[in-house]
Amino acid sequence: MSAFDSTVRLTTASAIIRWMANQYTVVNGQEVRVFGGGFGIFGHGNVPCLGGALYEHRNELALYRGQNEQSMGFAAAGYAKYHLRRRMMFCTASAGPGTANLVTASALAHANRLPMLMLCGDTFLTRLPDPVLQQLENFNDPTFGVNDAFKPVTRYWDRICHPAQILQSLPNALATMLDPIDCGPAFIGLPQDVQGWAYDYPEVFFNKRVHNIRRQSVDSVELQQAAAVLTSASRPVLIAGGGVQYSGAVAELKAFAETHNIPVVETIAGRANLVSDDALNIGPLGVTGSNSANAIAKQADCIFAVGTRLQDFTTGSWTAFDKSATLVTLNVGRHDAMKHGSVSMVGDAKLGLEAFSAELNGYIAPSSWVSNAQTERKAWDDYVADNVSSGGNKPNSYAQAIGVVNGLMGERDRVVAAAGGLPAEVTANWRTLSPGTVDVEFGFSCMGYEISGAWGARIAQSENEAEQDTVVFIGDGSYLMMNSDVYSAVLSQKKLIICVLDNGGFAVINKLQNNTGNESFNNLIGDCPTVPTPMSVNFEQHAAAMGAVAETVANPAELGEAFKRAKARKETSVIVMQVDPYDGWTTEGHTWWEVGTPSVSSRKSVQAAHEDWESTRVEQRKGV
Repeated sequence: MSAFDSTVRLTTASAIIRWMANQYTVVNGQEVRVFGGGFGIFGHGNVPCLGGALYEHRNELALYRGQNEQSMGFAAAGYAKYHLRRRMMFCTASAGPGTANLVTASALAHANRLPMLMLCGDTFLTRLPDPVLQQLENFNDPTFGVNDAFKPVTRYWDRICHPAQILQSLPNALATMLDPIDCGPAFIGLPQDVQGWAYDYPEVFFNKRVHNIRRQSVDSVELQQAAAVLTSASRPVLIAGGGVQYSGAVAELKAFAETHNIPVVETIAGRANLVSDDALNIGPLGVTGSNSANAIAKQADCIFAVGTRLQDFTTGSWTAFDKSATLVTLNVGRHDAMKHGSVSMVGDAKLGLEAFSAELNGYIAPSSWVSNAQTERKAWDDYVADNVSSGGNKPNSYAQAIGVVNGLMGERDRVVAAAGGLPAEVTANWRTLSPGTVDVEFGFSCMGYEISGAWGARIAQSENEAEQDTVVFIGDGSYLMMNSDVYSAVLSQKKLIICVLDNGGFAVINKLQNNTGNESFNNLIGDCPTVPTPMSVNFEQHAAAMGAVAETVANPAELGEAFKRAKARKETSVIVMQVDPYDGWTTEGHTWWEVGTPSVSSRKSVQAAHEDWESTRVEQRKGV
């Protein structure tokens, strides 16, 4: 009798969870479950069947109780990012609004190429009770529902219409999420009746399986073509993206740069590829970058981009480079490798950097070029040192708060930021102490990710580095949008240190509003015509009500003392400080950024801003 002839009768829901519990991968030489657990909120669409199955496997797959489905997805993304996409979490939500709340989180995971499995309730396949509670009816297509909204924001999508389908669907979903190229969120819709239907599954389906994450070597012809370009360059620069970390290629990146004496600039996602005092680290590049990185990128005759999708904040909407510079790329994904007429190498960063280095046949960039880059970096370091200082009569600023906290961080502490002005301020001013310790979510730049993503990262961090801290920078706007995972962190005893920097509204967008010639309107609380009497939120009391140890400080010096106290305690801490919404922004280090401005306006300030913005478009690379 074949092994496939031995069967076990299970419901669809039970089979899904049993299969998930037996999927493993290897991290740092150790076999671990692919799924570190999951986040769940139960409702009528998932509690009877899937909830029961999760209870039976609660020791193998820890289930964290979420407060909001969107924040659960953000936490799953933070977990996967910490684990460099080698491990992931699942999210389960009920049919209807619970599942719909996950759409934004799925889009964030998709934009950032992060794995997350969504197991979500769906309407009854039989349609006998239609329409059911929370069902949206499509009058012309009864198969089309809320769950179809996930198709554009997932890498894999399926609706299980028969118990046998999971035999193909689950392995395909996991293969997608572990694939270096296709990596992203997967969605599986589970009709409420199908979850409880039984099937005789082959027992071998539930055998332990250890998955290997594939590495693709670069084609030899592509290596030769790229080498011919780079070896002819006299002013090369290497852009290091987040893909370097996902490939585990930080050591290879450093070795490549040192062997060939090439200065390195970092993207936002690649912000912690090199420590700040590395001799070849010239700083962050782009709209939220540094004068040093932007200066050498503009002077470079060859741009070598590794593991980056080259989004507009990195490229300054494609004005950061001289239009005559040659672009060479190394990326595991063809879509990213071939951008803007590049000489592309498609392959894994770790393998590719080693192979490309050998192909360069001893090439070394001129020492004068590197000295120039290092001089630029020294000037930028001096600017940052002054920018983050709190001496004199400076108003409280993001940069000062960043400087204080940065100086008190442990080597492996993790910093998280996501939306508003803080991603730019952290990217520009943060001094990296150890590779892989900076999470600035700027792929989707999603308000609300900060606390939730940090909670997910802290869950992951506590598996490996329990004595280290996860530190959050968040503005008042993002805090008000999504803060319930302060409570989640308290409940699960996953300590966070959360710095709430209150500037009275959406100050960074107010700044953009003013920079484009417009008057302040509906961004700062004081500038909302529908707010007769502006008031401030007592963030300290709010956080304390959710169980955090909370305090308000008046200035950066007090912030430092409060941060020391937070470091010393085991509980989640929230520290609140007001910052100036107008002054104190980092004014240096910005490239041009394309923003849609009105070409015709009755207001002279708007027209002037449009003309000024468009005057620099001549620097823009046109795609080739």
